Amino acid sequence: MRKGKVYYKEHFAGIVTETDDGEFVFRYEENFVADHPKEFITFTMPVTSKHFTDKRLFPFFDGLIPEGWLLDIASNN
Repeated sequence: MRKGKVYYKEHFAGIVTETDDGEFVFRYEENFVADHPKEFITFTMPVTSKHFTDKRLFPFFDGLIPEGWLLDIASNN
């Protein structure tokens, strides 16, 4: 299982997880839901206490992953 912290500006917004079954889950952090109900990460993932799941990495996060030689550098670090 792999996890990554997600920040919105300087605020900890939630965790994106890749499960051992290959499924992806994103859940907003409780304090973020309470304090920033209108500051969503993306339109397709409004701020809620429910989690989002998908069999592929969510398009918003997938678009943040570097490609090519930059991916090699990021992977090595």
